[in-house]
Amino acid sequence: MTTAEKDRIHEMRLLGISYSQISSELNISENTIKSYCRRHNLGKTMAKKTTGVLDEKDVCKHCGKPIKQGSKGKHKKFCTEECRRLWWKANDTHIQRKAYYTLVCHGCGKSFKSYGNAKRKFCSHACYINNRFKNKGKENI
Repeated sequence: MTTAEKDRIHEMRLLGISYSQISSELNISENTIKSYCRRHNLGKTMAKKTTGVLDEKDVCKHCGKPIKQGSKGKHKKFCTEECRRLWWKANDTHIQRKAYYTLVCHGCGKSFKSYGNAKRKFCSHACYINNRFKNKGKENI
């Protein structure tokens, strides 16, 4: 690939032109275009940034500030960890949790709810410690 072709690919990606259109115009394999763009950070996010158009996915779910998306990794939904915590705290009631289990504590015998763990035996750490060390002392006598 010549320097002129690389420059042309760069210009076309900044205009938001697809890989297949660039491929047909420059008569280069589409996979070669994709590889070049990936190596030089000219993917979809690059085309969006230059046009200045923000998706709803490019703003924080909590505060609405623009989020700078990286070229690799998972798509970011929140601008900071604090925004993520605040959003989940405010929207906790909208989540449909299905993994609640009603169990009986082996230590005190009271009924308690456990989320996501059906094999839990104690309602609290205090019950676990009390049961463990109370039983250990009886065995030694």
